[in-house]
Amino acid sequence: MHKPVLTIFYQFNPWHSTIGGIQTLVNTFIKYAPSEFEVRLVGTGSDRTQTIGKWQEAELAGREIRFFPLFTLENDNFRSLVPTTVKYAAALVGHRLESDFMHFHRLEPSLAALKWRGEKTLFIHNDIHTQIKAVGDKNAILWRRFPAAYFALESLLVRQFSQIFSCNTDSAQLYKQRYPLIQDRVAYIKNSFDNEIFYPLSQEQREAQRRDLAKRLNLKAETRFILFAGRLHPQKDPILLVRAIAALNEPHTHLLIAGDGELAAALRTEIAQLGLSNRVTMLGAVPIQELAGLHRISNVFVLSSAYEGLPLVVLEALASGTPVVTTRCGETPKLLTADNGVICEQRSPECLADALQQVILHPENYPSASCVRAAQPYAARTVVRDVYSDMFTRWEKRNFSVVS
Repeated sequence: MHKPVLTIFYQFNPWHSTIGGIQTLVNTFIKYAPSEFEVRLVGTGSDRTQTIGKWQEAELAGREIRFFPLFTLENDNFRSLVPTTVKYAAALVGHRLESDFMHFHRLEPSLAALKWRGEKTLFIHNDIHTQIKAVGDKNAILWRRFPAAYFALESLLVRQFSQIFSCNTDSAQLYKQRYPLIQDRVAYIKNSFDNEIFYPLSQEQREAQRRDLAKRLNLKAETRFILFAGRLHPQKDPILLVRAIAALNEPHTHLLIAGDGELAAALRTEIAQLGLSNRVTMLGAVPIQELAGLHRISNVFVLSSAYEGLPLVVLEALASGTPVVTTRCGETPKLLTADNGVICEQRSPECLADALQQVILHPENYPSASCVRAAQPYAARTVVRDVYSDMFTRWEKRNFSVVS
């Protein structure tokens, strides 16, 4: 009997540095795929060794996969005039890449798959309805300009999915209410972090490595690090965070910004205008192993987002033993407790600064063990294994019924 085939559809190249929780999740689903499955990825190309529009054998995280680059995308950390999702969906039209299982991480590309046969799953990573209705930068997401068009497209496409997974409980509930005929297909799913990469250090190791980093950055040995990691995009609102650092009256604190994106230039300007050049370091896009090291030695991780699902980076911070300060958005506030983080009730520099100060001055109130305990149920090996196990059971039932 042939192996069940899973095809994952997402607009990135996993062998090149790219920023985003979806990319990390896709990589995790590939890494922890059981040997019973054949895994394929339909992504984008970014070098001359990859032939566009052809299946090719490849290896990722020790796992043999088949890879199909739809088009060349040099840098997916920056948005172009035409959104990458639209380019990806357009490039998918005319292909027939159906398989036993198909995972979509954006709704729009599934338009090309309406007539494909196989079990389709949609992963919802943000609370899209809140995202579209949010005030602020209308360019943050194209659909904010055309909300009625998005909801019409959504209504057309969601019915093709056998499963709709959301990492946000409010979003999952909204989909059930909005589409009662398919509410039994909608479910909450835990986002998952790679527990082989993100783990805590002993207190002695943590302090020693923190001092080493301070020395490399020509900072005082007692410097305490605040970490931000993510795409520099209006959703993440790094400008708000930099203003919070200006309001934070703690001289021996230093903000590390790991990420890149369209707000990079504006962020550098803001840092200079606020006189924070000696208190903020922009690291650019950071490889995942290096990011894991930063998580392990930071005093606090901060999330300043306007909207979210459940960011993987929060789970990665907690799994590394690092407490989290967050705005009240997405699923993160439901994950945090009094001994592993602080939730800001207002999205203001002053509120963020107060929360950061609270964690920095009283680290004894946020022990590493409490942080790790909160992340533990989201470990990839457990979460991903359960998803694949359910898929394999359904596949066996279908094939058994055909044989019978």
